[in-house]
Amino acid sequence: MTPALQQTQQTQQTEQMQQIQQTQQKRQTHEKHQARQKHQTHHKSRHGSKVDQHAKDRRSSAYAAADETTTALALAARSGDADAVEQFVRALHRDVLRYVAHLCADPQAVDDLAQDTFLRALGSLHRFEGRCSARVWLLSIARRAVIDSYRYAAGRPRLSDVADWQLAVELAQPRGLPGFDDGVALLDLLAALPRDRREAFVLTQLLGLPYAEAAELTACPVGTVRSRVARARATLTDLVTAATAAAAPTPS
Repeated sequence: MTPALQQTQQTQQTEQMQQIQQTQQKRQTHEKHQARQKHQTHHKSRHGSKVDQHAKDRRSSAYAAADETTTALALAARSGDADAVEQFVRALHRDVLRYVAHLCADPQAVDDLAQDTFLRALGSLHRFEGRCSARVWLLSIARRAVIDSYRYAAGRPRLSDVADWQLAVELAQPRGLPGFDDGVALLDLLAALPRDRREAFVLTQLLGLPYAEAAELTACPVGTVRSRVARARATLTDLVTAATAAAAPTPS
């Protein structure tokens, strides 16, 4: 083999080695970049989860503090404190209205059922011992009041329609819900849910009851409440997606 041919082969081998090394370096750089992105994504996800969890913890703490206050008011009212009675009614009147409105099919009966609930509660305060929160205790009375109204009206024709029912719930709905126009759109969507899922969603997501207390109130397992809420969320998401797609401008 001539010296020139040997030199040519050596040059080719050197170039091949350089290409292999460059390819390896590129692959290593790419793998490092992917690993870095994966780590950043995981960190963001964990950070986002922590933020969401902190928000949930704050909401839970706020609800727990409010429940402690209303329960203390109920116990004071049981002892004959007139001011505590007034504060107890004022603190939970809105929750009772909203809950009854979502359960009751007769919009004209919402105020009467709320009043009936408090009359029953005040007449039973001497039996309230604080074993559960006053809110759960009061909402359980509201639920029984609605059931009794159904039994009473079972033989009578229904005088209301869906639009009236939605109006009644709208009057009891809080304003400024994110992503909805004063809560009206949410009412329309909630009306499409089966009653058991709507009740579970209202109790846990609108009234803020813990799942355990919602389960106690509706006399079903906690897992059932969680399942109903999850299915309600899925249905509401599908309905919102469909409504958004229908409202999107048609390309010309």
